[in-house]
Amino acid sequence: LTEQLRDFDAVIATGSNNSARYFEAYFGKYPNIIRKNRNAIAVLAGEESAEELHELGKDIFQYFGLGCRNVSKIYVPRGYDFDPLLEALHEYREIVLHNKYKNNFDYNYAFYLLNKEDFKANGCILLREDASLQSRIASLHYEYYDKPEQVGREVESRQEDIQCIVAREGFLKRAVLPFGKAQQPELWDYADGVDTMQFLLKL
Repeated sequence: LTEQLRDFDAVIATGSNNSARYFEAYFGKYPNIIRKNRNAIAVLAGEESAEELHELGKDIFQYFGLGCRNVSKIYVPRGYDFDPLLEALHEYREIVLHNKYKNNFDYNYAFYLLNKEDFKANGCILLREDASLQSRIASLHYEYYDKPEQVGREVESRQEDIQCIVAREGFLKRAVLPFGKAQQPELWDYADGVDTMQFLLKL
């Protein structure tokens, strides 16, 4: 370990929102890319097919939901029927054969029960109404909306916390990814929208 960094031209750092504050305090005067926590969201119209919901499962479960492009929260229309979604996500039930994932599932299940929180479960994931974009491992947050424009305003106000959006093309007035494609970025889909190579070339 180095007690103090010296003789550098720029900084690229990745960490939590908390560590980012320290990075900015120490390295803010240098050219920098400081990445914080981000999550992906999905916006459902309520008319998705079983295939689309199954594809959404990839966005939720790949890498055990730990990536910044994993969907950790969904927006659903008020009155949404969760049964088709829970059924589609149950097709990924083998994920609970991974011991550490199953431990998180059991812990969160017990946590919600003991706190008498309202939640939905299908044996491999827990759905809980929560405004936060970040959800626990083996959990998925959801929030109701009345009009798509409401979600658009919400996304606009939290764009610094959102890595990507999964939805049907044309449902929102912004760029979205098809279901199942959150973890398949193109070469030009830069993390946090920052082209690292261009940043380095301009130093």
